[in-house]
Amino acid sequence: MTSQAADGPETVNASRRSKITPEREKEFFDAVLEQIRECGYDAVTMEGIATSTRCSKSTLYRQWKTKPQFVAAALRSSRCPRFAGIDTGTLAGDLRAAGRAAGDSYGDTTILLQAFGHAVTQDPELQQALREALVEPELAALQAILRRGVERGEIAADHPALPYVAAQIFGVLRARPVLEGEFADPDYLLRFVEAAVLPALGLK
Repeated sequence: MTSQAADGPETVNASRRSKITPEREKEFFDAVLEQIRECGYDAVTMEGIATSTRCSKSTLYRQWKTKPQFVAAALRSSRCPRFAGIDTGTLAGDLRAAGRAAGDSYGDTTILLQAFGHAVTQDPELQQALREALVEPELAALQAILRRGVERGEIAADHPALPYVAAQIFGVLRARPVLEGEFADPDYLLRFVEAAVLPALGLK
């Protein structure tokens, strides 16, 4: 019996997968997300990614097996909450900082979300990966900001506007491109927080 047979297919596949370095993997992930932004999810193919990254199709298929699995892995690798680390010492200050942070890169995120189109409603794994990469980390970081405000006594835990802060911020991020044809940039988000979010919470 050869060592390959003794190890079994799972061990052999794991050995093959381990040959891709983290730097090379990031190159693959960056390429697929960029092509999705430019062309839309349906137009992107494993063949196209292989060509643009100068690798063989078999390398990609051996690692991820299908395009949805590949894209889901790329999305999960891109998690980087913009609100993480914000702590100015006051809830109003944190929300202003969160507004500016949300505007810093949301155009890019909005384009990516729109580029998935109908496909994301048809593939539960892809839908979950989108939530894990682009929604849940932001919600968790924003909820931590609000929780600190409650713990500092700046706002009551049962304030009726607290549950809607995330909907306010994320809603205007999605709505402005539709209503005004422009992304919500940092200055716009800061003005929105000061005009709508803080007054709703009774803050200045």
